[in-house]
This record gives sequence, C-alpha cells and structure tokens, in this order.
Amino acid sequence: MKRIKFTESQIVKAIKEHENGKNVHDLCRELAISTAAFYKWRQRYGGMEVKELSKLKALEEENARLKKMYANLSLVHEVFKEAVEKKL
Repeated sequence: MKRIKFTESQIVKAIKEHENGKNVHDLCRELAISTAAFYKWRQRYGGMEVKELSKLKALEEENARLKKMYANLSLVHEVFKEAVEKKL
C-alpha cells in the first residue's frame, strides 16, 4: 500500500477543521487516512500553527544530525583511547 506524505499545512488544516466541528470519520475519508493516524496527528501537532510546526521539524532534523555527530565523535575518541593504551 502506497504511503501518502502530508505537508505541515495539510496536517494543521485537518486538525483545525476538526476543531471547527467537522466529523473525524469524514475528515479521514477525505484524506484517505485511518482515524488512528488522525489522532496521532492531533496528539503530536494539536494547537500548533504551520510556522511552529515547520520550526519543530527543523529542530528534529538538527537534533538527529547532532546525535549522529556525537556518535561519530565518541567512536573516534574510543579508537584514540585504545591506540594510546596500546602504545603504553
């Protein structure tokens, strides 16, 4: 089954429509998603605007990049540590 990628503005728009009184089942049918997916969106992005959501995505990407950098640096540190111990 092909997975559909929704933009931040589409997610926020769907949540706003639900807050304005539209039925969850109707929204899910229109967007071709499950109700569980909608409730996950609402739990994660509820109360946010598009600008805040894009900022959150950027912070998550930066956090992943920093974690990867830390992992690489810790590996290099361990290698240097082992090299120094072998010399002694």
